[in-house]
Amino acid sequence: MKPTITILDAMDDPNLFGAWFRGDTWNAWRAFLAALFALPMTDAMVDIFRECTKRTAVPSGPFREVRLLCGRRAGKSLIAALIAVFLAFFRDYTPYLAPGEVCTVMVIAADRRQARVIMRYVRAFTKSVSMLAALIIRETRESLELSNRVVIEVHTASFRTIRGYACGLCCNDEECFWPASEMSAEPADEILAAERPSLATIPSSLLLSLSSPYARRGPMYESYRDHFGKDDSPVLFWKAPSLRMNPALDRKVVDEAYARDPVAAAAEWGAEFRSDIERFVSREAVDACVRKGCTELPYAANTKYFAFVDPSGGSNDSMTLAIAHRVIIQQHSAVVLDLTREVRPPFSPDKVVADFATALRTYKIREVNGDRYGAEWVSERFRSAGIDYRASDLSRSEIYLEFLPLLNSGRARLLDNQRLAAQITGLERHTSRSGGETVDHAPGAHDDLANAAAGAMVKAVKAEADSPGPFLALPGGQIWRPR
Repeated sequence: MKPTITILDAMDDPNLFGAWFRGDTWNAWRAFLAALFALPMTDAMVDIFRECTKRTAVPSGPFREVRLLCGRRAGKSLIAALIAVFLAFFRDYTPYLAPGEVCTVMVIAADRRQARVIMRYVRAFTKSVSMLAALIIRETRESLELSNRVVIEVHTASFRTIRGYACGLCCNDEECFWPASEMSAEPADEILAAERPSLATIPSSLLLSLSSPYARRGPMYESYRDHFGKDDSPVLFWKAPSLRMNPALDRKVVDEAYARDPVAAAAEWGAEFRSDIERFVSREAVDACVRKGCTELPYAANTKYFAFVDPSGGSNDSMTLAIAHRVIIQQHSAVVLDLTREVRPPFSPDKVVADFATALRTYKIREVNGDRYGAEWVSERFRSAGIDYRASDLSRSEIYLEFLPLLNSGRARLLDNQRLAAQITGLERHTSRSGGETVDHAPGAHDDLANAAAGAMVKAVKAEADSPGPFLALPGGQIWRPR
């Protein structure tokens, strides 16, 4: 179907989507769409545009990339679905498609369950308009195939699964909350790198990233820093609080949230990046500690080893083990990570404990520390395997805060394990209203390996006074172990 109408026409047409967008409460979104597609704007629209973008010049042409940062319940998912339906049904992509190729309108979210929020809106739009419903030739739970060689489908946030497509739209839903991947603490970078070639062959394609704000890092924050308020930027960055985009929202709910926790509410409702959440450690600092190509070190005689376990019941999180020892390098104390083990669910806790006990005995370890998760059953399982399990005196956050100086000073020697490095760099440092600090993984992420490694290495350092160790350092940082 050729683009005989604009998206604002479709939004207001009672025979299309007008029933969904009645009244003035959608005026801010009309201004957003007019800016995005370079449509004529009223004076009121221009005022909203300038308020939400901090630009002065009205757009002279449509944008190919837009970043939409709004508070919760602002209506961004519904608008994203409207854009997806409009681009799928009212654009002709056939001149840019190879024989047998289809154009994909792709909705990407942290998981398929979340992506289906937008997909439900897409289905509602198409099913409510008979002339659009007539173009559907195949429907599955996660896709709509149209007779105009367009497919609307949902994907999870994985750069591996979105390659090889020709895309008219890549819609990244709640990008700030995408969980860290196995190999990267910032999966959005990898996904955006995979999306751009998919959009390159279709001249009118659009990259749309939308989210509520979170920490001051990642592509959304970097785009805000680089493009917000800049008239000459090719990227439209639109930033607005919930009530600006959705004046029908109950203001009392927002006011109560600010009264409870101003910092959290500023992010949830005010579209401000959180000032109380920072990256725990830089990727550069972690990479500098990695011993490239070294994935495990064997047992060495006359060496005092320390171990830490992050237990799990076997259904959700991994169960992990790490072993470390202390060394002296160029008259400075350092700590070396010798071994890591990770068993992902599902698994039998009894079998994992038995396997971990075998590894511990290899390094002549008879005592292992761990967190207080299920302390009684964990202690009993290890005791039956001949290992004394003791709950750590330090909390998880305290362990990480003790671990940080080892990383930043280069005194930690990490194994070459990409999952471990991703988990460490994915940690977040939170500051409470009282000024206290906690360290934990980001929403949807994991830190099982990081917790075990940090626990073992901190234990080795804290035991320094009791076990000074007979190690010397040779020139170049090589470690001599007496036999």
